[in-house]
Amino acid sequence: MSIQDLIAEFAGWIIFFIVLIVAYFTGSRDEKKHYASILAREDELRHIRVIPVKRPPRVFCDQHLVVGSVVVSSNAFTRFLAGFRNFFGGNVRSYESLLDRARREAILRMKAQAEEHGANLILNVKLETATLGNIHDPRQAAQNATVEVLAYGTAGKIIQKPKA
Repeated sequence: MSIQDLIAEFAGWIIFFIVLIVAYFTGSRDEKKHYASILAREDELRHIRVIPVKRPPRVFCDQHLVVGSVVVSSNAFTRFLAGFRNFFGGNVRSYESLLDRARREAILRMKAQAEEHGANLILNVKLETATLGNIHDPRQAAQNATVEVLAYGTAGKIIQKPKA
């Protein structure tokens, strides 16, 4: 058996691993870029506080409903690892990062909308998460795992009383 015969025999596997390696590096790069963007915007919007209380303080005025929504999808390498992990069981850490980025991005979009209204506080914040596609069904391992996170709350201003 010659080298050419071996390459022809394993061409499918070689292509599969090349695609997997490319997916790993591009997915890692994109995730790091997204986290850097999240950190920068979290720093910019730090002045808007997010508090999960239902009753506003007495000095809370100019109230608006604010919403932030995001849909984030996994890459091919993450899906491959998750399918492997689902086969053997256990915690799928690759999807934890996906959900973390989605939650933080939704909150940032909600804060950006609050900033447009001139708010400095968001009360009664709620997060809703929906999984688009079945990430736990091994028969659908090739399907794209996608999550949507919706963040919503009541934005407003706290009026500072003048000091006497």
